[in-house]
Amino acid sequence: MPWLELSLRCRAHDESRLEIALEDIGALSVSLMDAAAAENEQAILEPGVGETPLWPEMIVTALFAQGTDEALLLHALEAMDDHIDLSTAEFRIVEDQDWERAWMDQFKPMKFGARTWIVPWNLEIPAEAVNEVIVRLDPGLAFGSGTHPTTALCLQWLDSLDLNKKAVLDYGCGSGILALAALKLGAQAAVGVDNDPQALSASVDNAERNGVGKKLRVYLPDDEPVATYPVVVANILASALDALAEKLAARVAAGGVIALSGILHGQEEALLQRYGEWFDDLRAERMDDWMRITGVRRS
Repeated sequence: MPWLELSLRCRAHDESRLEIALEDIGALSVSLMDAAAAENEQAILEPGVGETPLWPEMIVTALFAQGTDEALLLHALEAMDDHIDLSTAEFRIVEDQDWERAWMDQFKPMKFGARTWIVPWNLEIPAEAVNEVIVRLDPGLAFGSGTHPTTALCLQWLDSLDLNKKAVLDYGCGSGILALAALKLGAQAAVGVDNDPQALSASVDNAERNGVGKKLRVYLPDDEPVATYPVVVANILASALDALAEKLAARVAAGGVIALSGILHGQEEALLQRYGEWFDDLRAERMDDWMRITGVRRS
């Protein structure tokens, strides 16, 4: 399904107000880029824990459902905050099909740890993977195919655990890849939480195709039941891990384990200190420019 994308330029001191306004008028997602870096086609990385971007000028991009009235969106923004500069507003249609085709062309079977394979639906299972743990995946538009180091770090960690008869919480589940891998590795049940309804749909679809649909439950954050788990994995971003630290710690049963990923190298020290309030044996592992933190919940 195509989406309507709205892009606006704004100064650093106006970013927070614009982001809130976009969310209030129904934006499905909001992303920020350094305007100067975007023009030079440079990568944009997430700010440090507790930090906010200090770029002088930003491009704020919001996605809306296809068919949303463009003029109505601009009128709504103006009505909510007449200080927002709408003169740079640009709209375009974003097609799903282009993303899916690119993913199918590039994604190949991959092995993680000693026994876990992620294999796309359009490819045959490699001969060397026949007797291994196999997750068949079609991520759709939800993040998580195993190709990114943050996902790979989490898959390797899950592969190293004894998950037999255990329940696993996958917070920020995306395509469901980590919850599915846990189930295929022997977990008795898995819960996926994500703030994107499309991610939850992708997770459910992938679980059913892998024959573990009855073992996976998915929730939006506000609907998630309060429970504890012996295994918790959260592959999100460092700023979110910081904000959700108390909540995620409360989800891990005493003696249980946690893995945190989506952390850029250099951001791990602040999170190690933050999670040290609840966890022992905290360790940070690196892959490329990304980090994974693991720990054991203190009794």
